[in-house]
Amino acid sequence: MRRTFAFLGSILLASSFLEAQEAAGEKAAAPEGAEALAKKLSNPIADLVSIPFQFNWQQGYGVNDDLQFVLNVQPVVPFHLTKNLNMIARFIVPYISQPEISPGVGPVSGLGTITYSTFFSPVGSGGLTWGIGPVFGLPMTSDPLLGGGQWLVGPTAVGLYQTGGWTIGALVNQQFSIADTGNQDLPTFSQAFIQPFFAYTNKHAVTFTLQSQSTYNWEGDPDQRWTVPINFLVSKLTRLGPFPFSVQAGGGYYAAKPDVGPDWRLQLAFILLLPSAK
Repeated sequence: MRRTFAFLGSILLASSFLEAQEAAGEKAAAPEGAEALAKKLSNPIADLVSIPFQFNWQQGYGVNDDLQFVLNVQPVVPFHLTKNLNMIARFIVPYISQPEISPGVGPVSGLGTITYSTFFSPVGSGGLTWGIGPVFGLPMTSDPLLGGGQWLVGPTAVGLYQTGGWTIGALVNQQFSIADTGNQDLPTFSQAFIQPFFAYTNKHAVTFTLQSQSTYNWEGDPDQRWTVPINFLVSKLTRLGPFPFSVQAGGGYYAAKPDVGPDWRLQLAFILLLPSAK
């Protein structure tokens, strides 16, 4: 119960901090174009370069209900292949600090598996945006506690609709193991990722997002396959020198998880934006 109250208090504190920043930052509306740029951040395949640094604290991990820390560096780079087709490259590079997962197993820290996705997205009309392509898992360690040491491949897709200040969509992928990094005789890996998201951006370039980053492990025991966090996030677009800059804070509760999975999480992200020149 104390953890639940602590989690709710952290969310309210993050929200209050962002609202105070907005009120103190000149009681006027955000600069022209900021709202549209903030709205683009809700689109995983928007036509702008972004460099997010996402800090995650996940409590209740392992047999002793300890704290796991994950730093994700997630650059997104669009390429204009033709006037009607974009290619968007997305990376997720995780650094993981993980407590003891079972007696005598852990703690451990280091780089995890890099996820690289390529989306081919037609230049749309109206509010509908979609893209499809391949996703790859690039092993950066042979430690199975951090990434499994396997090469992964599979399909990925994203679709979303934007109208007014609203963004509604989902990103999905499926990864399969195709080889390991040595003679480790590792078990087969097959995992689905499902990320539905609902976001609203107001005229002050503040965005409120409800989303999940769920995974389904096809190879796990039937009652250990789902990991389903429900996350609420608040972000504010500001500036870092000449560049647009977004600060995001929030957290989530795990509605479903394996026995050793976390109970709740806090998230803080800093996102540098480099809008593409047309």
